[in-house]
Amino acid sequence: MPSYTAPIDDMMFLFEKLRNNKNYNELEKYKDVSSDLVKDILQEAAKINQNLILPLAKAGDENPAVLENGVVRTPPGYKEAYKKYIEDGWTSLSCDPKYGGQGMPKTVSAFFDEMLSSASLSFKLYSELSIGAYNCINHHATDDIKNKYLPKIVEGKWSGTMCLTEPVCGTDLGLLKTKAKKQSDGTYKLTGQKIFITSGDHDLTENIIHLVLARVDDSPSGTKGISLFLVPKFIVKDDGTVGPRNGISTGSIETKMGIKGSATCVLNFDDAIGYMIGAKEKGLSAMFTMMNLERIVVGIQGLGISEIAYQNSLSYAKERKQGKTNNSKSKNGADFIIDHADIRRTLLNMKSIIEGERALCFWLSQQTEVSLYHPDEKVRQEASDYVSLMTPVVKSLFTDLAMEITSDAMQIHGGYGYTKDQGIEQLYRDNRITPIYEGTNSVQAADLVFRKLSNKNGNIINKFLDQVKTECNSNNEKIKPFISEFNNHLSILKKFSDWMMNRAKTNKDDVSAAANDYLKTLGYVSIAYAWIKVLEVSFKDYNENKNFYDDKIDTARFYFDKVLPRAEQHFKTASTGSSNLMNFKFN
Repeated sequence: MPSYTAPIDDMMFLFEKLRNNKNYNELEKYKDVSSDLVKDILQEAAKINQNLILPLAKAGDENPAVLENGVVRTPPGYKEAYKKYIEDGWTSLSCDPKYGGQGMPKTVSAFFDEMLSSASLSFKLYSELSIGAYNCINHHATDDIKNKYLPKIVEGKWSGTMCLTEPVCGTDLGLLKTKAKKQSDGTYKLTGQKIFITSGDHDLTENIIHLVLARVDDSPSGTKGISLFLVPKFIVKDDGTVGPRNGISTGSIETKMGIKGSATCVLNFDDAIGYMIGAKEKGLSAMFTMMNLERIVVGIQGLGISEIAYQNSLSYAKERKQGKTNNSKSKNGADFIIDHADIRRTLLNMKSIIEGERALCFWLSQQTEVSLYHPDEKVRQEASDYVSLMTPVVKSLFTDLAMEITSDAMQIHGGYGYTKDQGIEQLYRDNRITPIYEGTNSVQAADLVFRKLSNKNGNIINKFLDQVKTECNSNNEKIKPFISEFNNHLSILKKFSDWMMNRAKTNKDDVSAAANDYLKTLGYVSIAYAWIKVLEVSFKDYNENKNFYDDKIDTARFYFDKVLPRAEQHFKTASTGSSNLMNFKFN
């Protein structure tokens, strides 16, 4: 089983040193959230994830969730761990105190999400969508619905799901078949089938609150006719207690490559009673409140799995001897593999990506809070635009790089990495879903280049580029080489952005073919931006903690030397156009 130590020092560095953001500082909501409080929270989070949840990863893989007589049973140990999990209040971390939440900022809940992803992704998935459901209900439901359902969701006694996909539709939700028929009492009866529903059924909570996309009888076809409904597993009585079973049954659960402890369900809705959330035929936009949050969280999943893969690779490299290095001083026997240049390159590649991703995620969490709570509408909108722009990048790049990192982790472990003994191959398998669910990474890339990039005539990306260039300016001579390299790649990204927007007017196949390359270029440059923010602090406060900041500076240097150049290569690849692939004749 892999070991894991939560990277609290790095998380606290971000919270204490990169927190100083003008717009974020103007939020009254989090002024009383002190560093001491956050450190206490992270230390407790580390304990439960390292000691209680981490062993569940192997347990869930070896004893997957099962469907028995219409009831889903979670793996051994899950029920006991979940009971402790909700007793300690982890489901309420970032929720509104009005409904029993702790009111912590998303910067803190993102750290917890990362830890939980490192410890056990399967276990995490049973509560993850509850937070998304909470946010969706909180933003779009009536006060009666909020007061009836949110306290139990926040407490963790009830969980939530997101029911979109059907046998006939996934990405193209306009094809969905699930029907909703209005009743005389204002409720609706839903009939249809949903597939690939994460945590669609289980034995951890008293009730499961499904958020379901469906079409009312008199609504038009396509996405314009979709509405959103809250459909509980058990009907909730007027006094808030759980009543009779609703018309929902589990048809089957999927047998999967990874995340075996998580129940991925086929759900059948047979005249199930539901309550409309938001306006009629505005269901898709309401659901995106949940989906966009989940996409960022999936990116954090990739980060968390990358972190545990790196930790175990580093530990193994320090204790495994194999072969002699070019400058070996060993007179008999082999050298530790960490002394081999290629192993060091691989480890530093992991480390520089992970720490850059975490810093970028911290910035994005701040932008999310500003978009929700800043008193100035103009500032809120600007932050919202940045979150919208970066959501597909974080979801796609972080999960793709997690595939690279978990694969490299297996390679460092050699033959042992391919066996089940070390648990490394499970990290690879568990992560493999992250580039797929919540919108495949190719869909995310298409969303970025056809929607986000062209939004407001390209003003969002251009404003982002201008802002980061202005921010990344310093009189410190030590940081100037990094800034110079950053500005060079910022210029490449600007050229790429202009090329994409011009091609969108003349040849959309060129844009489609280049979408993945563009997403990665934007992602690598954005991580470099986060690294610049880290370097500013590292050089300014160097004498406070020389060893810590030396590590940051050296890691950043590797990123700028060895990883950031990938951005230019993606531009070169994309600029060849699409004619060679669109004209190719497949036999």
